[in-house]
Amino acid sequence: MSVDAVLSRISEIQGQIDALRTGTVDTTSSAGSATSADASTAFADALATANDTGTGSTTGAAGLTAAAGLAGAKPATSVDAGKGTVATGSGATGADVVADAKKYLGVPYVFGGTTTAGMDCSGLVQTVFKDLGVTMPRVVPDQADMGVPVGSLKDAQPGDLIVPKGEQHIVIYVGDGKVLHAPRPGKDVRIVDNWYSDADIATIRRIVPSAQDAARTAAVGSAGAAGSGTAGSGTDLQTAALMALMQSGSAA
Repeated sequence: MSVDAVLSRISEIQGQIDALRTGTVDTTSSAGSATSADASTAFADALATANDTGTGSTTGAAGLTAAAGLAGAKPATSVDAGKGTVATGSGATGADVVADAKKYLGVPYVFGGTTTAGMDCSGLVQTVFKDLGVTMPRVVPDQADMGVPVGSLKDAQPGDLIVPKGEQHIVIYVGDGKVLHAPRPGKDVRIVDNWYSDADIATIRRIVPSAQDAARTAAVGSAGAAGSGTAGSGTDLQTAALMALMQSGSAA
């Protein structure tokens, strides 16, 4: 299911919720009966279809949470990089990651370094996210566990992190088939053509929302606010939908 189709389904569910809220739906009719739990379940099923996971969930809010992939995850407002969630609390996007990383072009490679006097690959990554207010671990194997996985290079967005098999290096994808990294002793921080194929890669991680993710979330949130006049369960459902799409890579 495309993003547009999912957003259309969100709009339909929003309409059901608004009707329930204003009492314009006949909940006693067997043909037209609906409850908030029913809406949540239908919404979860729509998410499951969008994520190619089959039939959605159990009933109500618990089913929605499971479908959105949020059970047990850190709050979406966290400024710390977490496992299985994007960090949105700082307001930074993948475009900000790329812009900040470019400040360090030309800095010499120094093993263990994290400053403009010298930095290694993971030191560069940690420093860039620190500049943006997002806490990241120090070494590549730990950084490779943060955020949410991106399915393949074709789904990568600027600001995503690429970790090759063996987890001995990490690079920042800047878009257009290029990456930014601190290569090795004797070299400096630079942008080069990406030389990794999907077969070479252990994982691609999205730590903060991509610029596209952030724009879609803002658009849906604005539409929900305009439709209901207040922030409520409809907006929460829309946010959960976008989070599910970001986590699955479908919104890339």
